[in-house]
Amino acid sequence: MEEYMIILFRTLLLYLLILVIFRLMGKREIGELSILDFVVYIMIAEMASLSIENTEDPLINTLLPIIILVIIQITLALFSLKSKMFRDIVDGKPTVIVNNGKIDEHAMKAQRYNFDDLLLQLREKDVGNIADVEFAILEPSGKLSIFQKNQGSQSGGQQDNGSLALPLIIDGEVQEDNLKLIDKKKEWLLEQLRKKGHDDPGKISFCSFQNGKFYVDLIDQ
Repeated sequence: MEEYMIILFRTLLLYLLILVIFRLMGKREIGELSILDFVVYIMIAEMASLSIENTEDPLINTLLPIIILVIIQITLALFSLKSKMFRDIVDGKPTVIVNNGKIDEHAMKAQRYNFDDLLLQLREKDVGNIADVEFAILEPSGKLSIFQKNQGSQSGGQQDNGSLALPLIIDGEVQEDNLKLIDKKKEWLLEQLRKKGHDDPGKISFCSFQNGKFYVDLIDQ
């Protein structure tokens, strides 16, 4: 009976602890977890499971590494908020698979993503023909975001046009890969921003371009 009471106590304690930990780590859907999040969650679940099974081991042997993992995870999460480069390394970057109706086979190969994967995810979004796709973007989570010609994004709300609002500046850093997608250079972007009264791109938290129009949001002071 005593052993069962210990198991019950450990189960309830670790259950409550993990609930608090997940709340501290922030709100994300399971499909949107980064690799770092996923690894931490698996390790915590494994350690909690072993602690419940091995009642003879001191509970501190489980609690201490879990707390260390949480501290590391929160520290890295705060660091990723301030560094786009760090986010790209840890979470990965979105990859344009279909650009203006043209399949980018080099991008697919770099992501080890084949045509069966593409067709499967298109069917899941009720898209039966690649010819109907203007943009398809493979997100870091593995989800495919689809923009059909003359329609909105199939992964979210509907829009009135099929053009993609490309982010050109994120956290003050110019996204030159996205500039290449619209056949523009950094000098062109800086000149356009100067015309709108923005002389320093480092002060811009987010800037996107769609249908010839800019959206600019400044970093909060």
